[in-house]
Amino acid sequence: MTIDPVGINAFLSPEPIDSVAHLIQVALTPVFMLSGVASLLTLFNTRLARVSDHVEDVAHRLEEVDDDKKEKERLLRHQQRLHRRIFALDNAIMLGGVGGAATCGAALALFIGSLHNSQTAAWLIFLFGAALACTVAALSAFLIDTLLAWHGLRQDGALPRAAPARK
Repeated sequence: MTIDPVGINAFLSPEPIDSVAHLIQVALTPVFMLSGVASLLTLFNTRLARVSDHVEDVAHRLEEVDDDKKEKERLLRHQQRLHRRIFALDNAIMLGGVGGAATCGAALALFIGSLHNSQTAAWLIFLFGAALACTVAALSAFLIDTLLAWHGLRQDGALPRAAPARK
């Protein structure tokens, strides 16, 4: 009969190592999804910055338009479309952030569930499902921005580039 007062054999047996390895493998799925969501958020923020710069340019052009009513109406339509695009991109960023947070919550629930050996399946399904739903909704909002941009180009054409400021 072997005496194991500290429980060293329990740590050296293959079952805990296999279960920890399985936990790490399962936890990598949310990490990869989080990486994808972070890439999307970078894309959305970059697009938002470009649209915001464009809004600023249109506002300056509106100040410079004198009596050309047709051009002023065109610029106002363009400005309204840009504001709708900003709204769509704001939603994409917000939903992407919630999706990322839910992904982190799913990964955390995996670890907490493994430590407490409790029932976390419902939390995992909810959090990972929320992450997927928010990511799909964020991509849908981004699609709306893209469609608004395409519609604007088809309807009004591209605005001429502003002349660079002289020093």
